[in-house]
Amino acid sequence: MDTYSIPVLPTISTFFIVLSAIFVAIGWYLIAKRKIEAHKKTMYLAAIFAIIFFIIYLSRTVFIGNTSFGGPDDIKTYYTIFLLFHIVLATVGAVLGLTTLWTGYKNKLERHRKLGPITSLVWFTTAITGVAVFLLLYVIYQGGETTSVFRAILGY
Repeated sequence: MDTYSIPVLPTISTFFIVLSAIFVAIGWYLIAKRKIEAHKKTMYLAAIFAIIFFIIYLSRTVFIGNTSFGGPDDIKTYYTIFLLFHIVLATVGAVLGLTTLWTGYKNKLERHRKLGPITSLVWFTTAITGVAVFLLLYVIYQGGETTSVFRAILGY
């Protein structure tokens, strides 16, 4: 078995999205206990951790590139479908997250209460599938080729 190192930036970004999901869970618990101020602070921290994830992910994608799946060809199609599911879910989760934060911030509590549980479940699922993508791409299998976006666009 070949040994290989796990890339630092994907590990750090995955850590931050997991941290974000943990803080969403804590926030959910706090609001159930009617600890409104603690809930607000916790959810803002969850959002900050999600933003840190996104900045690291986007920076890596732009400046380093995306890593292709390096596992066996017979499961590559399943991985790709799973990845697409995760990407769609993450996009929906981000929009829901921003909307839910905004409705809470603006004190539109009826809408916030309806969106919150849905957003949380989507966020948890996004975090879990994100960890699965990370494990499949970097831990279980060695990642494939990484191509810089600049190199791909400019051709150098």
